[in-house]
Order: sequence, then C-alpha cells, then structure tokens
Amino acid sequence: MASASKRILKELKDLHKDPPSHCSAGPVAEDMFHWQATIMGSPETPYAGGVFFVSIHFPRNYPYDPPKVFFKTMVYHPNIDRNGSICVDNLKEQWTPAITISKVLLYFCSLLTDPNPDDSLVPEIANVYKTDRSKYESTARSWTQKYAMG
Repeated sequence: MASASKRILKELKDLHKDPPSHCSAGPVAEDMFHWQATIMGSPETPYAGGVFFVSIHFPRNYPYDPPKVFFKTMVYHPNIDRNGSICVDNLKEQWTPAITISKVLLYFCSLLTDPNPDDSLVPEIANVYKTDRSKYESTARSWTQKYAMG
C-alpha cells in the first residue's frame, strides 16, 4: 500500500505540473485513493461546453491493478452506459503499470471527440452513431445541456 500511495502522490504532482488539456483531477477530501476528475467537452464536439465529472478509485495495489473509473455525469455516448461505466480495454485486460491517470484522462477526452462504435457498451447508441450521425449529435448535445451544464 505504501508503494501505491507513493505512486498516486507522484501522479498528482505530475498532473499539477503538466495537466492534460481540458482535464483536471485530484483527491476527494483527504482520501488519496479516491479522486474526482473533470473533463471539459471539446469545442468541436456535441459535448462542447459540458463539464463531465469522473470518479476514480485506486485499488490498494495500484499501479499493478487498474483504477475503477466511471462517469458521474450522464453522457450520451456509445462507449459509456447510463451507470457511467466505460468500455475501455486500457482499464481492463490491457492495463499496465505504465499507464497513468493523466493518460487515462487524455484517452477519455479523445473518446468524447472520437467515439468507438465498433467496441460499444451501448449498442443502440452505437447504431445511431453509425446510421444517423446528426440524430446522434443532437441527442448528445441535448444530454450535454441537460446533465453537464448546470
């Protein structure tokens, strides 16, 4: 656990020194093993203007096991379900200790910009994304206004 704390502290310092664009993260209260991250929707996407909150729980043997990460803000997206679960190989079978929270946040930013409908968690949304892009974008915009701007 001491090595997990040390690693988490180092990542926090690195995040403050060199924060990824459109993202921030840090501990909730005094609990170094529970962070909240904020992701700003990119201007060129239907998520523009939205502020999305993400919960990060580090396991006791981090970085050897991946953190549990989920969106607390509702988001209309093929790779994120209503519970905030995210379909990401990097947080499951492809996790390695070389991955940092900064990289995870950058990945989420790029996922909001470029969804991956071929590896979706929500097939219905993936289908709308593939077959009716303007409907997908207008629904994502309205969810962003409803859940991420207020």
